[in-house]
Amino acid sequence: MLVTGGVRSGKSTHAERLLADEPAVAYVAPGPSPSADDADWAARVAAHRARRPASWTTVETADLAAALSGGSGAVLVDCVGTWLTALVDEAGLWDAPADEVHGLVLGAVEPVVAALGVARGPVVLVTNEVGLGVVPAHRSGRLFRDLLGTVNQRLGAACDEVHLVVAGRVLVLPDPL
Repeated sequence: MLVTGGVRSGKSTHAERLLADEPAVAYVAPGPSPSADDADWAARVAAHRARRPASWTTVETADLAAALSGGSGAVLVDCVGTWLTALVDEAGLWDAPADEVHGLVLGAVEPVVAALGVARGPVVLVTNEVGLGVVPAHRSGRLFRDLLGTVNQRLGAACDEVHLVVAGRVLVLPDPL
Protein backbone atom coordinates (compact mmCIF):
# COMPACT_ATOMS: atom_id res chain seq x y z
CA MET A 1 0.00 0.00 0.00
CA LEU A 2 1.26 3.47 -0.87
CA VAL A 3 0.17 6.34 1.40
CA THR A 4 0.75 9.78 -0.04
CA GLY A 5 -0.15 13.32 0.89
CA GLY A 6 1.26 16.71 1.67
CA VAL A 7 3.38 17.77 4.61
CA ARG A 8 1.54 17.36 7.92
CA SER A 9 -1.47 15.83 6.17
CA GLY A 10 -1.62 12.89 8.58
CA LYS A 11 -0.12 10.31 6.24
CA SER A 12 2.35 8.84 8.76
CA THR A 13 -0.32 8.52 11.44
CA HIS A 14 -2.63 6.85 8.93
CA ALA A 15 0.10 4.45 7.84
CA GLU A 16 0.86 3.53 11.45
CA ARG A 17 -2.83 2.85 12.10
CA LEU A 18 -2.99 0.54 9.09
CA LEU A 19 -0.45 -1.73 10.78
CA ALA A 20 -1.57 -1.24 14.41
CA ASP A 21 -2.92 -4.80 14.71
CA GLU A 22 0.17 -6.49 13.28
CA PRO A 23 2.15 -8.50 15.86
CA ALA A 24 5.51 -7.40 14.46
CA VAL A 25 6.34 -4.33 12.39
CA ALA A 26 9.69 -3.25 11.01
CA TYR A 27 9.65 0.55 10.77
CA VAL A 28 12.12 1.46 8.04
CA ALA A 29 13.55 4.97 8.32
CA PRO A 30 15.52 5.53 5.10
CA GLY A 31 16.33 9.20 5.60
CA PRO A 32 19.16 10.99 7.29
CA SER A 33 19.63 10.55 11.02
CA PRO A 34 19.01 13.65 13.11
CA SER A 35 22.08 15.80 13.59
CA ALA A 36 23.03 18.06 16.45
CA ASP A 37 22.85 21.13 14.20
CA ASP A 38 19.26 20.56 13.05
CA ALA A 39 16.97 20.76 16.07
CA ASP A 40 13.80 20.82 13.94
CA TRP A 41 14.66 17.55 12.19
CA ALA A 42 15.66 15.95 15.50
CA ALA A 43 12.32 16.99 17.04
CA ARG A 44 10.42 15.59 14.06
CA VAL A 45 12.22 12.23 14.31
CA ALA A 46 11.68 12.14 18.10
CA ALA A 47 7.93 12.72 17.67
CA HIS A 48 7.70 9.85 15.19
CA ARG A 49 9.65 7.55 17.52
CA ALA A 50 7.48 8.43 20.51
CA ARG A 51 4.30 7.62 18.58
CA ARG A 52 5.36 4.10 17.57
CA PRO A 53 4.58 1.07 19.75
CA ALA A 54 7.54 -0.27 21.72
CA SER A 55 7.10 -3.65 19.99
CA TRP A 56 8.01 -2.17 16.60
CA THR A 57 11.58 -2.53 15.40
CA THR A 58 13.26 0.49 13.83
CA VAL A 59 15.56 -0.15 10.88
CA GLU A 60 17.59 2.80 9.65
CA THR A 61 18.66 1.96 6.11
CA ALA A 62 18.51 3.33 2.60
CA ASP A 63 18.45 -0.23 1.20
CA LEU A 64 14.69 -0.46 0.81
CA ALA A 65 14.79 -3.59 -1.34
CA ALA A 66 16.63 -5.53 1.37
CA ALA A 67 14.36 -4.18 4.10
CA LEU A 68 11.26 -5.24 2.17
CA SER A 69 12.42 -8.68 1.13
CA GLY A 70 14.39 -9.60 4.24
CA GLY A 71 11.66 -9.57 6.87
CA SER A 72 8.86 -11.94 7.70
CA GLY A 73 6.34 -9.50 9.15
CA ALA A 74 4.83 -6.16 8.31
CA VAL A 75 7.01 -3.32 7.04
CA LEU A 76 6.34 0.40 7.19
CA VAL A 77 8.67 2.68 5.20
CA ASP A 78 8.53 6.34 6.22
CA CYS A 79 9.31 7.93 3.91
CA VAL A 80 10.11 7.51 0.24
CA GLY A 81 10.93 11.23 -0.08
CA THR A 82 13.71 11.02 2.50
CA TRP A 83 14.99 7.86 0.78
CA LEU A 84 15.14 9.74 -2.52
CA THR A 85 16.97 12.65 -0.89
CA ALA A 86 19.53 10.31 0.69
CA LEU A 87 20.01 8.50 -2.63
CA VAL A 88 20.76 11.68 -4.60
CA ASP A 89 22.83 13.15 -1.73
CA GLU A 90 24.99 10.04 -1.49
CA ALA A 91 25.61 10.07 -5.25
CA GLY A 92 26.35 13.82 -5.16
CA LEU A 93 24.10 14.37 -8.17
CA TRP A 94 21.97 17.40 -7.30
CA ASP A 95 23.82 19.44 -9.91
CA ALA A 96 24.20 16.64 -12.47
CA PRO A 97 22.24 16.56 -15.73
CA ALA A 98 18.62 15.55 -15.10
CA ASP A 99 18.81 12.44 -17.30
CA GLU A 100 21.77 11.16 -15.27
CA VAL A 101 19.88 11.62 -12.00
CA HIS A 102 16.72 10.07 -13.44
CA GLY A 103 18.77 7.05 -14.54
CA LEU A 104 20.16 6.61 -11.04
CA VAL A 105 16.72 6.87 -9.44
CA LEU A 106 14.99 4.54 -11.90
CA GLY A 107 17.77 2.01 -11.38
CA ALA A 108 17.31 2.25 -7.61
CA VAL A 109 13.51 2.02 -7.60
CA GLU A 110 13.29 -1.16 -9.70
CA PRO A 111 14.75 -3.43 -6.96
CA VAL A 112 12.26 -1.85 -4.54
CA VAL A 113 9.40 -2.67 -6.90
CA ALA A 114 10.69 -6.24 -7.24
CA ALA A 115 10.96 -6.57 -3.45
CA LEU A 116 7.34 -5.49 -3.08
CA GLY A 117 6.38 -8.53 -5.14
CA VAL A 118 8.13 -10.95 -2.76
CA ALA A 119 7.47 -9.29 0.59
CA ARG A 120 6.14 -11.87 3.07
CA GLY A 121 3.96 -9.51 5.07
CA PRO A 122 1.97 -6.35 4.53
CA VAL A 123 3.96 -3.34 3.34
CA VAL A 124 2.99 0.30 3.75
CA LEU A 125 5.09 2.94 2.00
CA VAL A 126 4.69 6.59 3.01
CA THR A 127 5.59 9.27 0.49
CA ASN A 128 5.05 12.94 -0.11
CA GLU A 129 2.83 14.36 -2.81
CA VAL A 130 4.87 17.34 -3.94
CA GLY A 131 3.44 18.06 -7.37
CA LEU A 132 0.33 19.98 -6.31
CA GLY A 133 1.90 23.29 -5.36
CA VAL A 134 4.05 26.07 -6.62
CA VAL A 135 6.88 25.32 -9.03
CA PRO A 136 10.04 25.37 -6.88
CA ALA A 137 12.32 28.35 -7.48
CA HIS A 138 15.52 26.29 -7.33
CA ARG A 139 16.68 23.55 -9.67
CA SER A 140 17.16 21.04 -6.85
CA GLY A 141 13.54 21.54 -5.76
CA ARG A 142 12.24 21.05 -9.30
CA LEU A 143 14.46 18.00 -9.75
CA PHE A 144 13.24 16.49 -6.45
CA ARG A 145 9.60 17.15 -7.36
CA ASP A 146 10.00 15.48 -10.75
CA LEU A 147 11.98 12.52 -9.40
CA LEU A 148 9.57 11.86 -6.55
CA GLY A 149 6.61 12.08 -8.92
CA THR A 150 8.21 9.42 -11.11
CA VAL A 151 9.06 7.21 -8.12
CA ASN A 152 5.54 7.59 -6.70
CA GLN A 153 4.00 6.55 -10.03
CA ARG A 154 6.24 3.48 -10.21
CA LEU A 155 5.51 2.44 -6.61
CA GLY A 156 1.81 3.22 -6.96
CA ALA A 157 1.60 0.93 -9.99
CA ALA A 158 3.22 -1.87 -7.97
CA CYS A 159 0.95 -1.49 -4.93
CA ASP A 160 -2.49 -2.99 -4.41
CA GLU A 161 -3.84 0.26 -2.97
CA VAL A 162 -2.93 3.94 -2.93
CA HIS A 163 -4.28 6.20 -0.19
CA LEU A 164 -4.23 9.98 -0.48
CA VAL A 165 -4.30 11.80 2.86
CA VAL A 166 -5.45 15.41 2.90
CA ALA A 167 -6.15 17.37 6.10
CA GLY A 168 -6.29 14.12 8.07
CA ARG A 169 -8.88 12.60 5.72
CA VAL A 170 -8.14 9.53 3.63
CA LEU A 171 -9.17 8.87 0.06
CA VAL A 172 -8.57 5.41 -1.36
CA LEU A 173 -7.69 6.08 -4.97
CA PRO A 174 -9.28 3.91 -7.67
CA ASP A 175 -7.22 1.75 -9.98
CA PRO A 176 -6.14 3.53 -13.17
CA LEU A 177 -8.46 3.18 -16.13
